[in-house]
Amino acid sequence: MTTRAGARKELGQHWLVDRRILGRISRAVPIEPGDTVIEVGPGRGALTRILTQRTERLIAVEVDAALAASLREEYAGNANVHVVEGDVLDVPITDILAAGAGGLPYVVVGNFPYFIGSAIIRKFLDAAIPPRHVVATLQLEVAERIAASPGDMSYLAVEFQSLAECRMLFKVPPAAFRPKPKVHSAVLRLDIRDSPDVEVDDRERFLELARAGFAAPRKRLRNSLSVGLRIPAADAEAMLVRANIDPTLRPEALELDAWRDLYFAYRRAAPSISA
Repeated sequence: MTTRAGARKELGQHWLVDRRILGRISRAVPIEPGDTVIEVGPGRGALTRILTQRTERLIAVEVDAALAASLREEYAGNANVHVVEGDVLDVPITDILAAGAGGLPYVVVGNFPYFIGSAIIRKFLDAAIPPRHVVATLQLEVAERIAASPGDMSYLAVEFQSLAECRMLFKVPPAAFRPKPKVHSAVLRLDIRDSPDVEVDDRERFLELARAGFAAPRKRLRNSLSVGLRIPAADAEAMLVRANIDPTLRPEALELDAWRDLYFAYRRAAPSISA
């Protein structure tokens, strides 16, 4: 067996070793007959070994060459497990599925590196054919931002919740990892919607508006939009009034429907207003 490499700080490697929590994560992944499971960042394979008991087709994507080689050797005699060496952000999803002889539908699970966790989720949610579900272990603060409710909304919540139902399942303490991270983690489940919860004619422009709305999140929407869109506060207020939104609210208070209404008010104001 290939020698196991130590954790590499530059890759954000913190291996989940608590078997109780690993079991909870595996059980949280809704795997149906015929599903392909893509595991992101399997590391030393602790979760991989549990997942292989639940699925007939697993593709593990590992950026660390030594760890990928070790997993490939471990599963050399198992035709149902395939290891793809590479950065999940760089490898097209179609290539991942093809390399592992995988198919549709598929689900995604993994202990995501803290510094690219939201980027990995974004890649799969924005895919031409997204997964049915994503179950991700993330930094607690990021998971809380994604799963936030109106009153505590963030830009990430607007971006991801417009495409998926996002639920934080449980927290994971630093002691569950080796080496121990300095922050707490949480397991987040995203159930991708058949159609977006916010139907707009230009999603990129909708997200531009949402980013502008959270440009100064502690300010009132009137002022935050003024900063983000670089327009007079009076113009931002007029746009909010057209959308029937109180200009004195903070962006964290808006529900998804309100962001949709604000977007269409923003589009009606064009070309006099542009991000």
